[in-house]
Amino acid sequence: MSTLQVRDIDEKLYDYLKVRAKGNKRSLSQEVITILEELLNSPHGKSVNSTIEFLSLSGSWEDSRPAEEIAEDIRSSRTANSRLGHNNGLFD
Repeated sequence: MSTLQVRDIDEKLYDYLKVRAKGNKRSLSQEVITILEELLNSPHGKSVNSTIEFLSLSGSWEDSRPAEEIAEDIRSSRTANSRLGHNNGLFD
């Protein structure tokens, strides 16, 4: 058997894994192995050639505005990072 060591796991993620393992009556290691097996064995739909997919986007977005105006529009539409004050997910 091979051994895999993972470092610097976020405490919330680690706690979530422990709770999930306990709920499934598995050790933490067994739970992580099960999660990885399920992920790697799950069908992801049809295989897509990433290069062809990327090239199909060519010309799909056109804008007559100058680059500076587009960049300013993007900057002004940004919002603050939700992780700094909202609790709405596992990693918040």
